[in-house]
Amino acid sequence: MRKKNSTTLDLFDSNSKLNGKVLNEPKTKQKNIYQNVPKNESLKSKKLKNSMQTKSTYTAKDIEVLEGLEPVRRRPGMYIGGTDERAMHHLAAEVLDNSMDEAVAGHADWIELTLHENLSLTICDNGRGIPVDAHPKFTDKSALEVILTTLHSGGKFNGNSYETSGGLHGVGLSVVNALSDYLSVEIARDRNLFKQIYSQGFPTSQLEHLGPTNNRRGTTITFHPDPKIFDKNIHFNPKILYRMALSKAYLFGGVKIRWKCDTKLLKSDKETPEEAKLHFPGGLSDFLISHLNDRKTIVPKIFSGKANFNDTIGHTEWAVAWPYDEVSFFNSYCNTVPTPLGGTHELGFRNALTRGIRSYGQLIGNKQSAKIMAEDIIGGTLTMLSVFIQDPQFQGQTKEKLSTSSTQKIVENAVGDHFEHWLSAAPDIANSILFNAIDRAEIRIKKRHDKQKKRQSPSRRLRLPGKLADCTQESRDGTELFIVEGDSAGGSAKQARNRATQAILPLRGKILNVASASVEKISQNQEINDLKEALGCGTRDKCSTVDLRYDKIIIMTDADVDGAHIASLLMTFFFQEMHPLVLEGHLYIALPPLYRLVTSNYSAYAMDENHKNQLMKDKFNGKKVEVSRFKGLGEMPPKQLRETAMDPAQRSLLRIIIPDHNPNEGQKQITETAKLVDQLMGKKPELRFNYIQNHAQFVSKLDI
Repeated sequence: MRKKNSTTLDLFDSNSKLNGKVLNEPKTKQKNIYQNVPKNESLKSKKLKNSMQTKSTYTAKDIEVLEGLEPVRRRPGMYIGGTDERAMHHLAAEVLDNSMDEAVAGHADWIELTLHENLSLTICDNGRGIPVDAHPKFTDKSALEVILTTLHSGGKFNGNSYETSGGLHGVGLSVVNALSDYLSVEIARDRNLFKQIYSQGFPTSQLEHLGPTNNRRGTTITFHPDPKIFDKNIHFNPKILYRMALSKAYLFGGVKIRWKCDTKLLKSDKETPEEAKLHFPGGLSDFLISHLNDRKTIVPKIFSGKANFNDTIGHTEWAVAWPYDEVSFFNSYCNTVPTPLGGTHELGFRNALTRGIRSYGQLIGNKQSAKIMAEDIIGGTLTMLSVFIQDPQFQGQTKEKLSTSSTQKIVENAVGDHFEHWLSAAPDIANSILFNAIDRAEIRIKKRHDKQKKRQSPSRRLRLPGKLADCTQESRDGTELFIVEGDSAGGSAKQARNRATQAILPLRGKILNVASASVEKISQNQEINDLKEALGCGTRDKCSTVDLRYDKIIIMTDADVDGAHIASLLMTFFFQEMHPLVLEGHLYIALPPLYRLVTSNYSAYAMDENHKNQLMKDKFNGKKVEVSRFKGLGEMPPKQLRETAMDPAQRSLLRIIIPDHNPNEGQKQITETAKLVDQLMGKKPELRFNYIQNHAQFVSKLDI
């Protein structure tokens, strides 16, 4: 009998009080839990004691020895991760990986997947074919039968048959056999064709020689997952299998994969083709190009390449793109096997790119590059990484994470050299990637700072900037915030406003250009902080119009070049930091007049020179007119300011929108606008110069 643990609490001691705490009794009382049972114990207590003694009996007859493939059928989760849809498709992956290993080793150049109406799957290749001669250790069985019925058997242990392979533990095909109610295998080898049928791990026929075949070679396996193992409602999904085949074709450009699926299985699936030939000589870069389609990228080129490892067998391939919309993924593979949980190859790749962009930053004297981390350069990218190595080590049989420690360094060295050369050969591309990574680093640092600040002061009250003259109405409906330049204009606007619904926020001159400023400078700018506090809706990914304190935000600046520049800076701020306000139509520009025309009994306002001339001709024809030009809103009397720019019944407002924005088209218009804003307001003056050169011909007049 197994010895009782000396620290076990006696739950059956009638003197114990179970109050949720461990009782600190002397060790002598804890050695035998039946030592102090009272003599007058009840019959029920005795039965319970005898029952526990019976259950704790543990002898040699309780030891089971599972033979052959019985462990797989008893505990399929240990081999394929469960019995759900994902686990079923893992069976397909195991068979496909064997064919891919033949292709990568140079013995096959095509693979065919066929999903039949009865939901059985056939995978065929033109490789060498599984050996069918007698196995030297099991002389009464063919090598084929040994592979299909014995765990940890195969030709990938010694490395002589395959330098790199996805199947490593010798359990893949035998597990598929064990968990299938039908499995047929045909071998075309040495100009002869052989066939054998299995069910639930056991052969149901002898190895049959079907005769000679002169124009065929390779292995064909057809199998149907056993419904006794998998739920009857779970079946092979054509979409998943097609994507699996597609990914394999991208991962190894030297293989052609043919896909076929019964038409009846695709009635509700309009995306998956009935037949397809998959061949991508460009490999991973071909995949990224097709995936990007017409999406705009920060840099025009994809960073892609292939490198052999130094001092070890194997190589790596990669492709990286930096899209504007930052809808990202990082897909990694080892020996064509997907590694969704990453691993040492991903760590090496991240380190290579981080080291490369930091080195470039130091080379051009950019001190901010020192704060870049891997997530700042990899985050927001489309990344594909594939490695081929000898004897990889995975976490678990399902191979979701690579754990071979040496892979991190060899991938980092191989990719790092290529990345540094790629950056140095194209400074424009390098600068774009560097500045993008710095921006992401600043956002990351700010988020961490905000999170810490929020933890430190969870009960902060709403703060409003001191210059804000708020409206008195509590609800947001119909309220307006006027952003004006300078205290002078702010004074006039405060007198001209409707105090119930109109708030005034004066800003000091031109605000910071957020398109070319760092996140740290933006966060330290007082005028911008005043704006954020007044609006109360947050910025960037935390911006929510639900929290917006005003229905309309109205930019009201002087009708001159400086006023237009301030309006441009404010529009840039709202687009970059609070673009949901723009998308939902909360942002406006007031259109105050430039001239006032007065006669003895009539007055009018003119928006610009052309409007003034038109009024002089139509309204004041032949009359003596006093013309005054407003130098600024601060010089305009409150009454006139109210009439021309603040009274909803008389004023003119210009709503700021994204050109042709259609919510159904996603990020397309936003991306185009972001590119234009960066071109006109960003860090690179050469882009503005090119824009001016290209569009100067369309300018009809200049206000200088």
